[in-house]
Amino acid sequence: MDRLITQTFSNVQTGIEVAATLAFALSGVMEAARKKLDAVGVTVVASVAAFGGGTLRDVLLDRRPLFWIEHSWYVWLVLGLCIAAMWLMRAKHFRPTLQSIQWPDALGLGLFAASGTQIALGLNMPALIAVLMGVITATFGGVLRDIVCNEVPTAFSDHHPYAVCAFAGCWLVVGLQALAADSTLSLACGAGLATLTRLAALHWGWQLPEWKVDDEA
Repeated sequence: MDRLITQTFSNVQTGIEVAATLAFALSGVMEAARKKLDAVGVTVVASVAAFGGGTLRDVLLDRRPLFWIEHSWYVWLVLGLCIAAMWLMRAKHFRPTLQSIQWPDALGLGLFAASGTQIALGLNMPALIAVLMGVITATFGGVLRDIVCNEVPTAFSDHHPYAVCAFAGCWLVVGLQALAADSTLSLACGAGLATLTRLAALHWGWQLPEWKVDDEA
């Protein structure tokens, strides 16, 4: 029975990581299309967005092989998504906007935050380190996506809570795990909190305090 539960949780965690990877890949495709990059550029930006956060997490945790190397079919999924998305956007004459990118980005943020935290907890990391690994997993891919597209990363510049949303979702995962809640429930609740708070922040215009410096005379 314990083996079955462990296998079920592993499958759920893999499914969440796949969904997060595809969500961030889609945000990368849309950002690259918005910048009018060619097919190679779209694929590179999508891959950086999809794999960047998880790769840094695995490097910091000394986790080998890297998650997308261990599951090489992730790469095929991202390539397939890029081809399908580019074809559909051209066929439907869809013009990606900054607002449309925010939806898959928010979904990827929440899913990767919860998954990254669970992976770190599974390696017996302290709670704070597990939360930081979750935040890194959730945010670093988007940061790299924006840098490659010659933009100041959204996580640092739009003043709406971003990493803070991931931070909250990660702590919810840690808290539920400490209460011996079901691991799948912890993942779902943490991902949901991070995603929904990000979308709520965008919808209602919640903003973090801006660093203000008086202009010199």
